[in-house]
Amino acid sequence: MFAVVLGGIVLSVIAFVLRAQPAVHDFLIRYPGVIAPSSDGPRGIPVWLNVTHFLNMLFLMLIIRTALSIRSKKRPIAFVIPRRSVFGQPPRRIGITVWLHNTVDLLWMLNGVVYVVLLFTTGQWSRIVPTSWDVVPNALSAALQYLTFTWPVENPWVAYNSLQTLAYFGVVFVLAPLAIVTGLRLSSAWPLAAPRLNRVLPERSIRLLHNFVLFAFMVFIVVHVGLVLFTGAVQNLNVMFAARSDLSYVGTILFIAALAGMTGVWFALTPRLQKALARLAGEVT
Repeated sequence: MFAVVLGGIVLSVIAFVLRAQPAVHDFLIRYPGVIAPSSDGPRGIPVWLNVTHFLNMLFLMLIIRTALSIRSKKRPIAFVIPRRSVFGQPPRRIGITVWLHNTVDLLWMLNGVVYVVLLFTTGQWSRIVPTSWDVVPNALSAALQYLTFTWPVENPWVAYNSLQTLAYFGVVFVLAPLAIVTGLRLSSAWPLAAPRLNRVLPERSIRLLHNFVLFAFMVFIVVHVGLVLFTGAVQNLNVMFAARSDLSYVGTILFIAALAGMTGVWFALTPRLQKALARLAGEVT
């Protein structure tokens, strides 16, 4: 994470130097960083998006926690033998941390399916799916503005800026599918007796890619939360947690409540509770 911070500082210095150039100044005027939405596009943030966003936060927190625990190579506190096979594969004994990681993965995927279905059935997809190549220079403009601490003029209630559009599109339609596919390859559901398939998708390479995706999610979360808090926290939190666009403190209160709930889940998930939950799905040894 230190390398990320250092890289951000270096990029910020470069951005300040670039903004002093007349050509870059003209570029920022031509491409302000935000593409005006179409007149028939969606307005506002629906409640279902607030709910799925919170669940995504909760599940990602647990996924990262269990993933880091798995990477630590510590001996699991217990092992689980699931009662049911997955994709026709016989049940295998796995560490309880791996079982919890896989279980939360399934919940995260289910939440993602609900989100994507609602995204395309309500028209909200136009917020995060680029529809013009102008998104590229506008995203570059927004990045220069962020790096020089002059936030793009925007209204998240109406539309995201172009950098946000590309970032959210990448997370939803690139990083998330990569996490699912690579995670499936590394899970106990993957067939061991498939030498040709395993040569095409070697475990070592897939594990490196899976770890890269984990790191990318962590970087996105840090940057995302930082910008939410530094570019108008009260209004941003209202949009993200209260489905409203004003300067009341409803969203801030709900955000604090969400953090409190996530913290409670973190500390409640003791080894004893993990074993009790695992017993619902199989034999714990």
